[in-house]
Amino acid sequence: MAAGGAFVVKLQVMNNRRVHLRVAGRVQGVFFRAHTRDEAARLGLSGWVRNREDGTVEAVAEGPEPALRQLVVWCHTGSPGSLVTAVEDTWANFTGELKGFRVRY
Repeated sequence: MAAGGAFVVKLQVMNNRRVHLRVAGRVQGVFFRAHTRDEAARLGLSGWVRNREDGTVEAVAEGPEPALRQLVVWCHTGSPGSLVTAVEDTWANFTGELKGFRVRY
């Protein structure tokens, strides 16, 4: 029984990925980061989100690929006050270095 449980855990880890996002549009000053943090936490993802000097928002998230894809879809709409014009997503291997999801300042 323990071996089967270990197999399930291994499959879950193998399904984990990492995505780096850049979101453009009216995404600063409209609580986009806070809403992104809340959505990522709801999806069980780890990572961070921050404003960039060029007016975009950047995020890195790790977790199960289906949940990451949901976050990418969410970013196309964003927070109630935002107006997203572009979302760039770059996929990478899961590192496991991120714990929790936070807003970076």
